[in-house]
Order: sequence, then structure tokens, then C-alpha cells
Amino acid sequence: MNENQRKEYLIRIGTRIKQLRIDRKMSQDELAKKSGYTSRSTINKIELGINDVSQSKLKSIAEALNVTVNEILCWDDHNDSHDIKLNHGVVINVLGRVAAGIPIEAIEDIVDTEEITEEMAKTGSFFGLQIHGDSMEPRMRDGDVVIVRQQNDAESDEIVIALVNGDEATCKRLKKYANGIVLLSTNPKYEPLYFSTEEIESKPVRIIGKVVELRAKF
Repeated sequence: MNENQRKEYLIRIGTRIKQLRIDRKMSQDELAKKSGYTSRSTINKIELGINDVSQSKLKSIAEALNVTVNEILCWDDHNDSHDIKLNHGVVINVLGRVAAGIPIEAIEDIVDTEEITEEMAKTGSFFGLQIHGDSMEPRMRDGDVVIVRQQNDAESDEIVIALVNGDEATCKRLKKYANGIVLLSTNPKYEPLYFSTEEIESKPVRIIGKVVELRAKF
């Protein structure tokens, strides 16, 4: 299946889920709770065809709607010749904040979940982080979610999640120089943050991950 076919498939499945939900006079909040999601935003993204759905989550949604998976997929229950194979996704937590001194896996401020592909999951450890504020506008807005691969370094020009002076993690574009780094906002009203090699050690400034994907809020 090519990318266009995949997008059409996701839109078709999302539209079908929305239709079944409305037929049952169920809100997105209700469907989220019944199918194991922590908020309506993920259901909204599924219905819009933005988020892929793993086989296990599709089964949970079907059970919440009191239908079969094949009814969602618009297949006949007796037809086993499916020409589209469902993706098996990996669920990761979306964190509302990350603070210094707390390992990612120990953070309890979980605001939602997202799914990433098995292929992506095999490349490292991942978490989602909710964007706060407008420093990365217009590309990233308040409430958007970024998918982050945990790593302690990145290349110049990559978007990273960094901890500065023990404060909460911030999302910025990284620029590397011989004598230090700069953390840049994409919103021009925010000044660049310059750190010398000595300040990186003394403050400290620590990269905890690289942003690999944006899940925009609608």
C-alpha cells in the first residue's frame, strides 16, 4: 500500500468510527474512556484520519461501540480475504511536563497516549511531550504533541528537548558551535539562548531527546 492509499484507508476507517459513534449517541470522551484512551483528542485524530490504529486498539474501539472489527472496516464477517493488513502500533505515554532529576519512565504527569509504528519503536525509546506556550509557533502550537526519541545528543539544526538549569524541559532547535550551543525558538519574539561549553557543564544544559514527529492539535 502506498502513502496515498494509506491516507485514504485511515480517513475511511475514521469516518466509519465517527458514524458508528454518532449512531450510538456516544461522545468522543465516552468512546475514549471505553476503549482505553486517556482523552478525546486521540479519538478525534482517529476520526479525522490523522492517527493510525493498531489492531488491538481497533478491537477495543469495536467492543466499545458493540460492533465487530469487520463492521468498522466495512468488511463482510465471512470474508477473510483482506487486502489491507492492519498495523500493529506501540503505545507510548504523552507527558505534560518533564523535570530534571526524574527518569522519563518515572514521570506521572501522563496526559494522553499516542501510537508509533513497530518499525519506529525498534529504533530506540520514545515518549510524547505536550507543547506548552508559543515559542515554537507557527509550526508547533500550544497543546500539540511531539514524539521524542530519548537521546543525550543531536545534530545541529535538529529540534530537541532540553533541560536548562534544572527547569522543565523545553522544545527548541539546536545549533552547535565550536565554543558552545544555541537553543532557538521559531517564534521571533523569543531571544536565542546561548550557552558556552563551560555553561553547558555548570548550569547544566542537557539534551534528553530528539523530536522525530509532530502530532498537531485540531
